[in-house]
This record gives sequence, C-alpha cells and structure tokens, in this order.
Amino acid sequence: MQSKTTFKPAWWLKNSHLQTIYPALLRNAPNPPDYRRERLSTPDHDFIDIDYCGSGGQPLVMLVHGLTGSSQSGYIKGLQSALLKHGFRSAAFNLRGCSGQSNDKARSYHSGETEDLDFLYRTLRQREPETPLAVVGFSLGGNMVLKWLGEHDRLNLFAAVAVSVPLLLDICATKLDNGFAKCYRYNLLKELKIYMRVKLRHLENIGRTQEAEKIKELGDLSAIDSFWQYDDRVVAKLHGFNDVHDYYRRSSSRQYLKSISVPTLLIQAVDDPFMTREVLPGRDELSPAVQLELTAHGGHVGFVSGSIPFRPKYWLELRIPEFLTEYLP
Repeated sequence: MQSKTTFKPAWWLKNSHLQTIYPALLRNAPNPPDYRRERLSTPDHDFIDIDYCGSGGQPLVMLVHGLTGSSQSGYIKGLQSALLKHGFRSAAFNLRGCSGQSNDKARSYHSGETEDLDFLYRTLRQREPETPLAVVGFSLGGNMVLKWLGEHDRLNLFAAVAVSVPLLLDICATKLDNGFAKCYRYNLLKELKIYMRVKLRHLENIGRTQEAEKIKELGDLSAIDSFWQYDDRVVAKLHGFNDVHDYYRRSSSRQYLKSISVPTLLIQAVDDPFMTREVLPGRDELSPAVQLELTAHGGHVGFVSGSIPFRPKYWLELRIPEFLTEYLP
C-alpha cells in the first residue's frame, strides 16, 4: 500500500548527522501513560524485562530497540505514546542487560540473536491467542526482526516494521570506520565496553563465577576501536560464531528478506550515516510481503520534520501507526 504521509525533513535539521544526533541527544520523551514492567524468566534461566503501555484487549505491538538502547530510548517511548493514541497497546522489549540491570549470563545480545524475541512472541501468543499482534524494530533491533521473520513461515502476526536496518553488517561496520561516522563508533563502543564491565561486576557479585570467567577470557577490551574488532573478540566468542566474518555472514538480515511472509514495511534513509547505498536490497531480493520505503533524508533513526526550530515532529510516529492500521484485521 502507498504511504499517505511523506517524510519531509525539518529545514533546520536537513543534514543527515543533525537528523541522527538531535533526537538521540536532545529528545526527552516522557514515559507513556498506563506503563508497567514485567520480568520474564528465559528458558536458559536468565531474564528479560518488558515495558508495557496500555491495557485491555486492543492490538499489541512488540517494540525492539537498537544497539546500546533500551525501552527508555526516546524513539521507543515516543512510539509507545503514538501507538496508544491510535488504539494499540505495546510491549517494549529490553534486550538482555539493557533494562537498567545486568542480566545473569555472560550471553548478551547481538544483531542476529532471535531466540529471545521468539520467546517473547510465543509468551504473548500463549497468553492472548486471538489478539492481533505486530512487531517493530529499530536499527540492530530491525535487523533482528527481519531475520526472525525470515526464519519462520508460520508467525501469527498481522504486520511488521523495520527502521534504519544495517542489512549488511560487514559494510556497516566498515562505514563506521570512516569520516564523521567514527564519532558514532566511538560512542557506541564506549557504551558497549561499559556494558561488559558492569556485567562482569554483576556476575561476580551474584556468584556466577563460570559466567564471569567467560567475560574475563575475552581479555582487556579497552584498546578495541572498531566494530570489526569488538564483534570478533566479544560477540563471536560469547555467542558461538567462528569469527567476525561468520557472525556478519549469518546475522545480516538482507538474505532473509525473500523469505518473509508477514506484511512488512522497511524504512531506510538514503543518507543514513551508518551505512551506504550498497546495503540497500534490490527489488528481486524482496518477497511480495516486503515494502521498501526509501527517503532521501532522515539519517539514522531520525526522520525529524517540523517547520519551527526546536519544535520537532517525529514522522515515524505517524508512518508506523498508519502502516499498522492499514493491515489490522
């Protein structure tokens, strides 16, 4: 279906970096109304925290944040409020260790990790077998969502949306090694190193010696200054990949687009500073269920519009509910 809303970037934020940085640093989205948290015990004796917005029998949308984000990220809380206004409940999924408390395993999360998302889906489906259910993922979370959709052909979902997805992880990792994008890389790696240090202390404090040892065996991470290094030293070793090349090859979501059967909207900005045009799929790579919506501007999880400076409007909070409503049974 054709979009009824077209993205027009704010004239005062037309640059891709401003589109990316402004909402990340300056947006202070309040908690949406009717907000509550639930902790779910995972099959491997760990936990994930889910933050719900809304109650009753309305359709339910699972939300998956990006790298170093959480349910408290502005784009998640903003979308939860927007969805509520359009008659949707939401369940914001905090990836392992991202809810404000470290998880109880050395295992963390990564771009291709879909087991926890599938566990959340099956938990919600078991509780509410008749409720219309959808999923939205951003950046790393979008890659995770697309891969999960492609892995399963019998998901009981009415729609899905993925935004600013690093569809080819190797190209995106290399892009972050160049130019101004190195600033994003620096900050993301800084957050990831803190995440691992805090996790190690937590595991030692709760007596999970074997799990703590898995992190100690990774060695000193302080000198790592690229995603190629981090993903080889940390992600691949903690999550059973042979090396970084194996991780990127198996976890990149573009190869799964042809297998998706759920009606899916993929929103990508051509000027996204986290990737290049080479990442974008051709039409022959998309299943009939996948709609690729390209915008010339928007940056990375930005898509900020509005004619008055410092009074932004977040286009995704119009476009995503619009798409979900079109496919609602």
